[in-house]
Amino acid sequence: MKNPFDNQERVAFRKTIRSFVEKDIRPYAFEWDETGDVPWELHEKLGALGFFGFGIDEEYGGLGFDDPFMRAIASEEIAKCGFGGVGAAIGGRGISLDPIQRLAAPEIRDRVLKDIVLGKKGSSLGITEPSGGSDVASLKTTAKRDGNHFVLNGSKTFITGGMKSDYFVIGARTGGPGLTGISLFFVEKDTPGFSRTPLSKKMGWWASDQATLYFEDCRVPATNLMGQEDYGFLAIMNNFNNERLSLIAGCLGMMKAAFEDAVEWAKQRETFGKPLIKHQVIRHKIADMSAKIDAVESYMHMICWSMEQGQTPVAELSKAKFFSTKALEFVASEAMQILGGAGYLRGNRVECIYREVKVMAIGGGSEEIMRDLAVRQMGL
Repeated sequence: MKNPFDNQERVAFRKTIRSFVEKDIRPYAFEWDETGDVPWELHEKLGALGFFGFGIDEEYGGLGFDDPFMRAIASEEIAKCGFGGVGAAIGGRGISLDPIQRLAAPEIRDRVLKDIVLGKKGSSLGITEPSGGSDVASLKTTAKRDGNHFVLNGSKTFITGGMKSDYFVIGARTGGPGLTGISLFFVEKDTPGFSRTPLSKKMGWWASDQATLYFEDCRVPATNLMGQEDYGFLAIMNNFNNERLSLIAGCLGMMKAAFEDAVEWAKQRETFGKPLIKHQVIRHKIADMSAKIDAVESYMHMICWSMEQGQTPVAELSKAKFFSTKALEFVASEAMQILGGAGYLRGNRVECIYREVKVMAIGGGSEEIMRDLAVRQMGL
């Protein structure tokens, strides 16, 4: 659908990212997925394009402005490569950038942020724990004050980029129960008492590393406390709105990729003396898929517009998050059905997208949590 909010800058940005994906990602995405890695130069190339620079000051390599439409464009176009692990591998740093810029001590920010934004170094946000994901209020990792240091004990898991990141923003309990009582800490990869192990045998996102992080009497300077003690997590809650927008856009890109390949196959494949696309049952599938894509895209455009106006549409983001993952589930399934056995073979976008539906439905706030959050934000 045509976006009524497009302007020259957004159109040019989409063209740049789309061209980059077609030239530098799509020809290699399947290979990277199979080997479970992407070359680090990909981070640096995207950093040079400003891919990580939204909301980051120019002195730190950022764009000096934010634009929710451009954020969505970036995520959508990367997702259209069809292999979600590639997007996860390069985008994992995204939710740690704003906390570092806003909350880290000036010395830390001046030393590390530019390298992260330019793709030279990696960073991750560590909130999820083995004992619970969305239930952040029950976070168990602790940070105890000891003179001029804090001592961290506990673990984090499902941390995207965790094996390759140089820097981490870690949530730990410094106070009482609940969201109040959680502080954020800047932890570097070589800090004594910090270790990590990779998560393996994943259903999808093969090209992206996810890790479990361990803190065993891990001592960090008190100056590594980010923001106000006991109020760290509350200070970054708005950070998750951009993450959810990116996930919605990622779903849209995956849906478009699956749709494109299904239509192309339906034009080429012949059954009972005519192309698949001439069979009414297939045409109806294509119509239903297209309608869901249009609905998600229109919904996302309105959310971006609302965010551009300075609003914080938490309810709408929450509803769009679960709506888009359910739409993706439908489109991926129908695309697989149209491709038939060909879709079941590894090496095509539809096969990978079909496997990666669930990570989109769980990551960044599960469908169940998003429904509950939406209703609460509606005042009910």
